[in-house]
Amino acid sequence: MPSAIDILKGAANLDAKKRKVTLNDGTVFEFWCAPLTMQERERANKEAQSDDVNQFAIRLLINKATNEHGAPLFTVADLRDLKTAVRDDDLQKLLLAVIQEDEEEEITDMKSPRKGSKA
Repeated sequence: MPSAIDILKGAANLDAKKRKVTLNDGTVFEFWCAPLTMQERERANKEAQSDDVNQFAIRLLINKATNEHGAPLFTVADLRDLKTAVRDDDLQKLLLAVIQEDEEEEITDMKSPRKGSKA
């Protein structure tokens, strides 16, 4: 009989999944992201060096967004450009895609009804 921790680890399914985000200009931005673990959340909190939720979320994006081969899409050097040269609504969609659980669901607007929900 498996132990409790073995059951939890087996159910975790931490494989990266494809995320698609439709940007303001209609461009579809694709990236891969694995589900968030507590250790990753703690790391992003520490790196944010504040209680600012935006700093935390941008650190998650930098740490977790990869290409299909698992290579990071962003580095800490991109932090300033992400904050100053990317539309806020596009950045918010990317941040939401990092923390969402639905696989391969296209993110268009945080206010849009989700699949299977009533508007």
